[in-house]
Amino acid sequence: MLENIKAVIFDLDGTVVDSMWMWEAIDIEYLARFGIELPPDLQKKISGMSFSETAVYFKETFGIPDSLEKIKDDWNEMAMDKYCHEVPLKPGVLSFLKDLKKEGIQTGIATSNSKELALAVLDTLGIAPYFDEVHMSCEVKTGKPAPDIYLLVARYLGVEPEQCLVFEDIPEGILAGKAAGMKVCGVEDDFSADYREEKLRLADYYITHYDEIKR
Repeated sequence: MLENIKAVIFDLDGTVVDSMWMWEAIDIEYLARFGIELPPDLQKKISGMSFSETAVYFKETFGIPDSLEKIKDDWNEMAMDKYCHEVPLKPGVLSFLKDLKKEGIQTGIATSNSKELALAVLDTLGIAPYFDEVHMSCEVKTGKPAPDIYLLVARYLGVEPEQCLVFEDIPEGILAGKAAGMKVCGVEDDFSADYREEKLRLADYYITHYDEIKR
């Protein structure tokens, strides 16, 4: 998997940290403030969107009267405590990050999350030093499944796309990595269990935890 690879780029939620479970709860609570029930297909519809794209979707779809900045600020506030106290690392990821550093392979984060939450959880879990670059989909024109965010991180790392390996937990993310011309490893996550067969079909590799990776 790591042969001829000079950089490994990770999605964050559901890939590096076990956090996807909390977003549906936050969406339920947030929409309830406006007397709106959670649509059963909401998570699928917003999957892969950047933080800013998701805010636009909520405002336009549900008629949220608040500004986009207020919507994002509210989400950050609702999620911050959980990220700092309840979200763990995915199994085996710390050991894998340490091995990548020892082998001189660069690392990056390409997340659809907000900058505030991403940096907070990386710092809280003590893994921020293991990443050379951390970037958000809000920095590019279009979120996943477009390749923009992965190409951006590769450019900052100074590595060609074909020399990059991506780790992703959702089909839209896998498609983004593939569209960028990178090898992609799918990561098992309870939240995307219904899409496991799709992930297996789309990805070059697949793991249930990082200890499976031969190195």
